[in-house]
Amino acid sequence: MKVTFADIEEAARRIADRVVHTPTLRSETLSKITGAEIWVKFENLQFTASFKDRGAANKLMQLTHAEARAGVIAMSAGNHAQAVAMHAARLGIAATIVMPRFTPFVKMTNTSNLGARVLLEGDTLAESGATARAIAQKEGLVFIHPYDDPAVVAGQGTAALEMVRAVSNLDAIIVPVGGGGLIAGATLAVEHASPRTKVIGVEVENYGAAVQRLAGKTVAVGGSTIAEGIAVRDIGDLPLGILRERNIEVFLVPERQIERAIVMLVEIEKTVAEGAGAIGLAAVLDDRERFLGKRVGLIVSGGNIDTRMLANVLMRGLARDGRLVRLSIDIADQPGALAKVTDIIAKLNGNIVEVQHQRLFGAFPVKAAILEVMVETQDRHHSEAIAKALNDAALICRTSLGEWD
Repeated sequence: MKVTFADIEEAARRIADRVVHTPTLRSETLSKITGAEIWVKFENLQFTASFKDRGAANKLMQLTHAEARAGVIAMSAGNHAQAVAMHAARLGIAATIVMPRFTPFVKMTNTSNLGARVLLEGDTLAESGATARAIAQKEGLVFIHPYDDPAVVAGQGTAALEMVRAVSNLDAIIVPVGGGGLIAGATLAVEHASPRTKVIGVEVENYGAAVQRLAGKTVAVGGSTIAEGIAVRDIGDLPLGILRERNIEVFLVPERQIERAIVMLVEIEKTVAEGAGAIGLAAVLDDRERFLGKRVGLIVSGGNIDTRMLANVLMRGLARDGRLVRLSIDIADQPGALAKVTDIIAKLNGNIVEVQHQRLFGAFPVKAAILEVMVETQDRHHSEAIAKALNDAALICRTSLGEWD
């Protein structure tokens, strides 16, 4: 299997009216925060909210009439699934998608709503892939691999091609790495269209297959991660070969920085990114010195994050920034005690979100109680000022603030 720059240019022409030419915009605020000049390509604005539209469309549009009539099947944790389902439906091709059981509900529902037959099989993407291949053989379907396919890699490469043509003289493009289709395509596109630009891959620390394979190590991955879109057992052979030939660097990013990046993209750029989509920003946040003063392109590869998970991440972000604090206050179990506490908080402009009396569980006197109060504040300093005021009023106040490290 081989992919060339000509294949990427042809893919760009082929899918031009099938996908969104997503914007690449400079982020003034992220640039100030990180010390790098940050440019963001919003692939989460594709119809299925992921760059996967590109590879799926390019592959499906090259099927023969007989292959299209037979139908297609794919395995995916979500984004490839939705892309294949949507573009197959537009082309009148029947699609079956095999998804791991851990797939977020939003991705399962969206894939089904796009007209595909959805099967939940396997606890890993590899197990889902084995099932998909077995069904393909049994039913005569065309298997559409999410990343180990030349047409898919060429399609994904069009995202980076658009980016370097929109913004000149980028020092680096940071690309999320799962199976490797996006970074493989980006590498081929950038080396021809912008040779001075360095392509850098990033993986979440629990799923560093590319890092391990490039170092000649046995792959050992696993565990939970918010970046489930790149939580794959191994990088594809085709992408791995491209990265090895060009000595592309891939490094690991901790989970906590991905959460932080998701929050920042929502609050600053007003855009929703899934874990894999936010990992480029997470990489800059985790190693600011490396990118200081550099002109850096980030591909927000997808925005399909489960709504409940997004809510949890945002609330955890408030806690870690000190904008949401839990106060545990010892009070006398008597009239007016609660009013005294709320009055102090109100005078300091704290917004009480939740209050709970604890009278039963704990080693404290029967005429005492613990008051647990969740307060929204301006920042960590504001939270600390409220806690100090409560302690100064002869109340014993303990605070719980989230930490990034």
